[in-house]
Amino acid sequence: MERKIKVAVLGATGAVGQRFVELLQDHPWFYLHELAASKESAGRSYEEAVRGRWIVSGDVPETAKSMTVRECRPDLESRLVFSALDSSIAGPIEEEFAKAGYIVSSNSRNHRMDPDVPLLIPEVNPEHLRVIERQKRNRRSHGYIITNPNCSTIGLAICLKPLYGRFGLRSVFVVTYQALSGAGYPGVPALAISDNVIPYIKDEEPKIEAESLKLLGKYENGRFEYADIRISAQCARVNVTDGHLEAVSVELGRKADLDEVVDALKTFKGLPQEYKLPSAPECPIIVREEEDRPQPKFDRMEGNGMPVVIGRIRKCNVLDYKFFLLSHNTMRGAAGTAVLNAELLNHEGYL
Repeated sequence: MERKIKVAVLGATGAVGQRFVELLQDHPWFYLHELAASKESAGRSYEEAVRGRWIVSGDVPETAKSMTVRECRPDLESRLVFSALDSSIAGPIEEEFAKAGYIVSSNSRNHRMDPDVPLLIPEVNPEHLRVIERQKRNRRSHGYIITNPNCSTIGLAICLKPLYGRFGLRSVFVVTYQALSGAGYPGVPALAISDNVIPYIKDEEPKIEAESLKLLGKYENGRFEYADIRISAQCARVNVTDGHLEAVSVELGRKADLDEVVDALKTFKGLPQEYKLPSAPECPIIVREEEDRPQPKFDRMEGNGMPVVIGRIRKCNVLDYKFFLLSHNTMRGAAGTAVLNAELLNHEGYL
């Protein structure tokens, strides 16, 4: 344990916070040392604080049960903290930790589009880590914040990256069918979602459209240059527990046949796969050949929920190609990517 890096989770009692606890309990590099949450939970054991609201399958990890929940103040021993805080409070708390010298790997939206904060998916834009030095200078601190994108954006950007890199992209149209767990706890009322689809998720569409352009863009000359792609998103909440399904149509920058497109997706790998980072899937994209896959029920836990599963790749009569993708929204789409981000930081010497 002494060789591992001590870490803490902020917002540990919520849906994403619980995923962090699950993923960190046996991590080979990180040691879950502290848990923090609201004043209402502080002072209680973690098992008591999540009683009646533990939504991750299985029991509360033994290593976390008896840990005393602390308040979200920068007086923790762990220098690396994972933030699962609600966006209503995350902004100033994360700033406070960074200014106090902590490294914050955040799942919250508050700082994603800041001009000196990397919005990171390790397979997509690891070069954006260079902005960290600028952020540290701006904040006059050894601490800093990195963020992972919105849960729907992550699956989309992973699949767009190999297409953009090989063929270029002009236009993207995406419709998302988003799982209930993406709304947090207690989430969507049962009577609202039963026998229903809700064609609106607050702020979701502009987040997908803006974040994708930052992710696929460049960091040059001390600033981010967003990708020049037209992206249109429509989002709906559906009665599925976990796993965001997305219907995507793309217009490529140059003509390509179907075999080329499939090959670009199948063979895509990034630095996490090269470095064999602990949380990295062997292949970030898994292509299914069946005519009715991917499906959340069967495919969301493929590769422990870290790959994006894609299927029904075919010609589009309006744009060039269309397909369905599925990503696990609280694994790859949230806590899983934040942990993978921290693993990349460690490998590259940023911790």
